[in-house]
Amino acid sequence: MSVDPALRAEMMQKAQGAAELNLAFVGVARGLFDALAEGALSVEALAAKAGADPGYVLRWCEAAYAFELLDAEGEAFSLSARGQAFCRAEPGSLFPFAAHVALGGHMSERAATLMQSGERPGERVLAERESLLPLFGPMLEASFGPLFEAEILPQLPVFAELDARGGVAVDLGCGNGWYLRRLAARFPGLRGVGLDGFEENIRQATELSEAQGLGGRLSFQSGDIFDFSVDGPVDLIAMNRALHHVWSDAPRVFEALRDHLRPGGVAVIWEPRWPDSRAGLRHPRWRGMAIQNLSEHVQGNHFLRPDEIEAAFAAVGMTATRSLFAEGAEQVIVGTRPVEA
Repeated sequence: MSVDPALRAEMMQKAQGAAELNLAFVGVARGLFDALAEGALSVEALAAKAGADPGYVLRWCEAAYAFELLDAEGEAFSLSARGQAFCRAEPGSLFPFAAHVALGGHMSERAATLMQSGERPGERVLAERESLLPLFGPMLEASFGPLFEAEILPQLPVFAELDARGGVAVDLGCGNGWYLRRLAARFPGLRGVGLDGFEENIRQATELSEAQGLGGRLSFQSGDIFDFSVDGPVDLIAMNRALHHVWSDAPRVFEALRDHLRPGGVAVIWEPRWPDSRAGLRHPRWRGMAIQNLSEHVQGNHFLRPDEIEAAFAAVGMTATRSLFAEGAEQVIVGTRPVEA
């Protein structure tokens, strides 16, 4: 039986969309969209401004013109409205979609290659493509920063309570520091320390916090949940979409969270919420999570349900409360270390 022509047409359309996003990724990663944001440029001028090879830039410009990301007048190229939407500074920029597709292609190739042996090489696969890692933090910030500010911050009182007493927050796996920068900008009494295993992320976080005038209250350094130092117990430890990366060592992780918190301190865990039943994976909110869970398996991880996290808090004597966001696809679990009698 031959393939349904309507299905073939649907897949061809999706392939065109993937091709456009892969093309957009090149423009995002090399700064070509941003270089054109101030006006039309010749290929040679664009190549010089972006620090790129003119031959590659010419082929990219022609392909971007074909997909209507660029307009052309004579030998000069300019951004179309469609192309403008991929500039990183554009409000609601589409650049995270391009980064997601490129990262997804890389992780799909890794999954296909490693599936035979069962190898799970861990976090290092994120750094195997040098053009991807610098975009990872900005991609997460653009994807989740608006949700954090619009919904999570207003609903969770722990941040305002921390601000009132001038407490210290530690962000484990801080990426480019977007979480702490948003907290510090909103709560002037808060101080923060961000830790990450990638030097590129620490560099970005430090530069961005300094540019925002937050360098006096925020610092960023190399480290992880088992290897960091601060002055005494802290008030809040955040793990944003990071717990599943260390879940294989969950008992030790939760003991470390408890032991680094002052009595009454809180651990704020933000994770994608794996659905309660397999049927839930077909909902549009979870469909992307399902393919990402394959990528997480390459890294040695898997996504979690709320009751798993709550049970881990209970096992170390901490109480937990659950909040759900984004139609239930995102979960924030706040664990509190009891105040000793």
